[in-house]
Amino acid sequence: MSCKTILVNLDIEGPVEPVVEAARDLATHLHAMVIGLCAADARPPMVTADGGTLAVEVWQKERDEIKADIRKIRATFERLMAGFGSTEWRDALDSPTRALTDLSRVADLIVMRAASGAATGDSARTAAPSSVILQAGRPVLVMARGKNRIPLDKVVVTWKDTREARRALADAVPLLALANEVIVVTATAVIEPWIRKGAADATAFLARHGIRARTEVLKGSDESARLLEYIAASGANLVVAGAYGHSRLREWVFGGVTRSLLDNSDIHRFLSS
Repeated sequence: MSCKTILVNLDIEGPVEPVVEAARDLATHLHAMVIGLCAADARPPMVTADGGTLAVEVWQKERDEIKADIRKIRATFERLMAGFGSTEWRDALDSPTRALTDLSRVADLIVMRAASGAATGDSARTAAPSSVILQAGRPVLVMARGKNRIPLDKVVVTWKDTREARRALADAVPLLALANEVIVVTATAVIEPWIRKGAADATAFLARHGIRARTEVLKGSDESARLLEYIAASGANLVVAGAYGHSRLREWVFGGVTRSLLDNSDIHRFLSS
């Protein structure tokens, strides 16, 4: 398992520098190339009988401004990545979420911000992390606010024996191999032997990839709340989790670990679906 291509999404409203610097630092450790992407679009004009021409002119002017902003962001990306090695630039006048998920085919890992948390924000100017995670088919690392590095001193892997958690564990191997401390954590209302066995199997899987990890099995009637409480108190730099283990609608209405993690901008989050 390896990570050779990092796709970094740059929202047109920035900030750009912290995301590029973090992606560059991570790519240095992983010996990966970095592809920068910036996409945005103007909302289609509402054409009326008496003002259609004016509306189209305003729409075109906004698109021209977006193109100019993208050129500035590209210049910043190229300045920060100068001398790095293998880089590439892509941009599009398109929905940021659609452009990012379409381009995910080139990447092993997507790095992005989530200024609005789990919420979409302005869909014409900001990629929605929840949709990217569901649609990209690639792991997504959502950066903590105000950070320009992704340190891996301590990583918490949330574990439940589901497809999403197994996918996240495997996807995260290249990053976990760089971590100083890895903790596989599971929360349950009743601690059964098979639950401990599952967590032990997860750490054994990591051990076969040269990653030393320990397990924590937490008891709590509200499993999600207990898990989030542990993460908050752990001092971890990064949390690895499978996304949307239940239906997305249920998670969105009732909360859930995925939405809570996306809304928590104080920690880096590595999510796979």
